[in-house]
Amino acid sequence: MKLQADLKYSKEHEWIRVEGSRAVIGITDFAQDSLGDIVFVELPSVGESLEVEDTFGVVESVKTASDLYAPVSGKVVEVNEALADSPELVNREPYGQGWMIVVEISDVSQLENLMDAEQYQKMVEEA
Repeated sequence: MKLQADLKYSKEHEWIRVEGSRAVIGITDFAQDSLGDIVFVELPSVGESLEVEDTFGVVESVKTASDLYAPVSGKVVEVNEALADSPELVNREPYGQGWMIVVEISDVSQLENLMDAEQYQKMVEEA
């Protein structure tokens, strides 16, 4: 399982990279590996408002479908359109080209409820 020290992680296996007042969000390497080969990704529309832990989309693999949960509240300002034609990017590069959405964070204090890489790894190992 690959993790990146500069990211925060949610208990639902999303990662978040904070860039100023915005956050790039995707699913973790552990999540994509657990799902298997991803064949479809459904994402929200730009302009949609999300509350923390809201479902913001679905990832479908050959094995199962899994909801995506917002790790922070905010407004969707960008969606990774490449995933419509190439959902396998999530498998290949979960922390790179496989990102899913960018949100304008509405409550930065919610970042305190997320885990760092070490805490996330411990949670996964204990599950």
